[in-house]
Amino acid sequence: MKTVNHWIGGKPVEGASGEYGPVYNPATGAQDTRVAFASVAEVDAAVAAAKEAFATWGTISLAKRTAILYKYRELLDAHRDEIAALITAEHGKVHSDALGEVARGLEIVELACSIAEKLKGELSTQVSTGVDVASIRQPLGVVAGITPFNFPAMVPMWMFPVAIACGNTFVLKPSEKDPSASRRLAELAAEAGLPDGVLNVVNGNKVAVDRLLEHPDIAAVSFVGSTPIARYIQAKAIEHGKRVQALGGAKNHMLVLPDADLDFAADNAINAAYGSAGERCMAVSVVVAVGDTGDELVKKIADRAARLRIGPGDDPASEMGPLITKEHRDKVASYVHGAAAQGAEVVVDGTGYTVEDHPECADGFFIGVSLLDKVPTTADAYRDEIFGPVLCVVRAETYDEAIELINSSKWGNGTAIFTRDGGAARRFQLEVEAGMVGINVPIPVPVGYHSFGGWKDSLFGDQHIYGNDGVQFYTRGKVITTRWPAPSEEVGINLGFPKNH
Repeated sequence: MKTVNHWIGGKPVEGASGEYGPVYNPATGAQDTRVAFASVAEVDAAVAAAKEAFATWGTISLAKRTAILYKYRELLDAHRDEIAALITAEHGKVHSDALGEVARGLEIVELACSIAEKLKGELSTQVSTGVDVASIRQPLGVVAGITPFNFPAMVPMWMFPVAIACGNTFVLKPSEKDPSASRRLAELAAEAGLPDGVLNVVNGNKVAVDRLLEHPDIAAVSFVGSTPIARYIQAKAIEHGKRVQALGGAKNHMLVLPDADLDFAADNAINAAYGSAGERCMAVSVVVAVGDTGDELVKKIADRAARLRIGPGDDPASEMGPLITKEHRDKVASYVHGAAAQGAEVVVDGTGYTVEDHPECADGFFIGVSLLDKVPTTADAYRDEIFGPVLCVVRAETYDEAIELINSSKWGNGTAIFTRDGGAARRFQLEVEAGMVGINVPIPVPVGYHSFGGWKDSLFGDQHIYGNDGVQFYTRGKVITTRWPAPSEEVGINLGFPKNH
């Protein structure tokens, strides 16, 4: 059985705790990999390696940092198929989707390659007689990232390239469900010339997470995951004096106005709801149909859902793969099974789906797509983050009713409007309470030079991830006031508060 160990100080380190977790192939249900779970001592060793590396990496020139990052970008590009295959094998998403994940992660590496522009300081001369003031940004030291299973390559690349480009060193704790992609990212970074200890990977469970949150030598923690865990991460990190950005869950709404192109809207609803089997924090979970659009729109979505090809991610014919675990599959199915009793109409029930063309997938964690119509806002399928291929449709008579419904959600990650009316779109982008808004774009994940983050229970912390917010998060400001008095200049004694003149 393959074992995924830690990566500490630029080399693989076998687990010493004796504890391991199973890593499954979701398409077959078989376990052919295990992952070592780090003890407190092993987390401490990773932090010590990062702290030692920071002594030199934090002061190395921007030119040398970016030269390594440019080489790293080329290696990632050359190995993108290999990384995507690791994602498919352990997460289950189809290969094209995994390639897209790697491509979006590469955007952030490219952003990190231009870090010199982002770290430019400011200088004001002669702010007072003979006095200049400069502002600079400096790295924090050792920082950590705790990342989810649904994007095992992209989300780590949202964090560590920017952090290390800013001069920090990094300890990554990836999901224990699909750890191989993160480990490969670290190996390629070393191949690119990243010094030992700058990027470390420790695998594990709550023991490793809590030690990272408590460790006195870690200055900041980045997290992406569910809302309850994000809230916990923020509270515990702050308790131990750390800077924190914790991105939580979502229930993203897609508003469809009567003037929208319903074929276009239906295509995008299918793509956004069922892509990656719905295991995306930016998936569309709810379509809000305004006016008399609902019946026709639901029919169009149902027709398209029936034609989706579901199978193992390494089959080029598959459009959607399995869920990450059997337990998660069963939980997703429970929302569909209970929907009718809570007032929803079950238009498409995909819970009994089996993969007939692949006998090796008989024990895989597959589920078909489901479509629920006229879902009450009190139903569990509406209230909870399902994180699977279940799309809810709710009805609203007017735009005002729809926007009130969306803004009443406790989440505010992403949202979208589909319309031909520019005035309505402009009003929506200003009135909706969400951090990322799409206008005829169902999954408005920002490009790398903007920042990703939600509102309300979708973000705990003040700053979003990557982009300018990422640079701000991984650095701290310093202001330097300089005066070089002339040899004959006399100041004299004056105990009053200094004034500029």
